[in-house]
Amino acid sequence: MNQSVVIAPIAESLPEFTSSDQYSRIIVIADNNTKKHCYPVLKKILPKHSLVTVPAGESHKTLATCEKIWKAMTEEELDRHALVINIGGGVIGDMGGFCAAVYKRGINFIQVPTTLLSQVDASVGGKLGIDFQGFKNHLGVFDLPEKVLIDPVFLNTLPEREIRSGFAEIIKHCLIADAAKWEEIRQKDFEDQNWQDLIAHSVKIKQQVVEQDPKEKGLRKILNFGHTLGHAVETCFLSKPQGQRLFHGEAIAIGMIMESYLSFAKKMIDQQTMTDIEEFLFATYGKVNISADDIEEIIALTRQDKKNKGKEIRFSLLKGAGQCEYDVVISASEMRKSIAYYLG
Repeated sequence: MNQSVVIAPIAESLPEFTSSDQYSRIIVIADNNTKKHCYPVLKKILPKHSLVTVPAGESHKTLATCEKIWKAMTEEELDRHALVINIGGGVIGDMGGFCAAVYKRGINFIQVPTTLLSQVDASVGGKLGIDFQGFKNHLGVFDLPEKVLIDPVFLNTLPEREIRSGFAEIIKHCLIADAAKWEEIRQKDFEDQNWQDLIAHSVKIKQQVVEQDPKEKGLRKILNFGHTLGHAVETCFLSKPQGQRLFHGEAIAIGMIMESYLSFAKKMIDQQTMTDIEEFLFATYGKVNISADDIEEIIALTRQDKKNKGKEIRFSLLKGAGQCEYDVVISASEMRKSIAYYLG
């Protein structure tokens, strides 16, 4: 496994990178939840440091929150030899990493992902960023952390819905790169999955892809299967009342059903593969009601997808279970059909 990712108890892995005097200052970034449930573990094993706490949730992944973080870094007089430790899910990893990457043109940071979603996906690969004017990850950079330290024990702090959300990215990794693993996980109920094994499996797949295409010029786009429509659905639902909003993985599960239909419509997968995917995802995530007004907003939002070129909306679609093809151009009418298929 790539050296930059360590899967081990945090009490063993973290001191190795923070106990020396190579860093002038250490600052920890957490949200309200990880400050309460996860930070106490780090506090005991870290040398002298300061803590910045920000509100939890995707709706706070904004420039305004970054300003709060940069203000704290400046007031703490962090220089270019300081270290940022991000402890949290994908929001904290994306935003804390982004703040570190641009502060004084870049200081070192370590990711300590605490959700299943961030352990299998968001923390690996060096994508950092924030949402802007309602568009997900609209501003950002590529910058690799010094280390990603993954400890599955943090999963014990999560509600089941968070684990289920992270499982969607595991399913995606299997569908795009490992047909045998897909067959294995779809034979098991959600409660019976082996998270330690699946975390290592997903990290390995993502690293292999990212090493070949670090800046997403080609192959790395396969990691976006389910994300063109999935991100659009997620963004659309961000404007709804709090109780109706979707977790990232829930939206990606919707996207994977829609994009599996597109793969089938393009004759890239057969009926049985599409049925297997659809049945497993519906059984795991249920069905979300998407209104007629939502449909046109979702289609409009895909025009901001980062894989697009000119006016072409480009998808990453399955080419059989375990393989994926990128830069497949899809029209608005085809998207409408895929949404209609999902709604059944």
